[in-house]
Amino acid sequence: MLDAVLPGAQHLQNFHPLAVHFPVALLPGAALLYVLAWLTGRESWAWAALWLLVLGTVSAALAVATGLYAEPGVMVARSVRAQVLEPHKRFMLATLALSTALTLWAVAARPLPTKGRLIFLLLLFLLLAGMVRGADYGGRLVYDYNAGGNACPQPIEFTQ
Repeated sequence: MLDAVLPGAQHLQNFHPLAVHFPVALLPGAALLYVLAWLTGRESWAWAALWLLVLGTVSAALAVATGLYAEPGVMVARSVRAQVLEPHKRFMLATLALSTALTLWAVAARPLPTKGRLIFLLLLFLLLAGMVRGADYGGRLVYDYNAGGNACPQPIEFTQ
């Protein structure tokens, strides 16, 4: 059934690549809206930021879960596993932990914490820095070490 809706998915070794893009989009969107809400005082933007943060954290949990499920099947050398996959995993687990903590804080003080607001925003940017670093390791796994597998021989010619 998935092949009918997403024909490219039949070439995936696992569902992790389908999940990772949501937190990569939603969490920076939350940070941007939180900063804009803080600068402009628009509470509606703070509420939108809160929703993006919640959705980003839920999607980060899904991305981490699919990554942990896929990890045993990733076919890379031990050295690549130690030097690239393990740091990727650590950064993304830290991203999930921090986004969960910030989400709980934001929900408790909704939509944007007044006490410790600057700390909240700084931690949100720390979360983004960690996520970007972890995503870089993930990209290296796929593009430098072919962790996505050889679904197709290279070079790939265009067909309709």
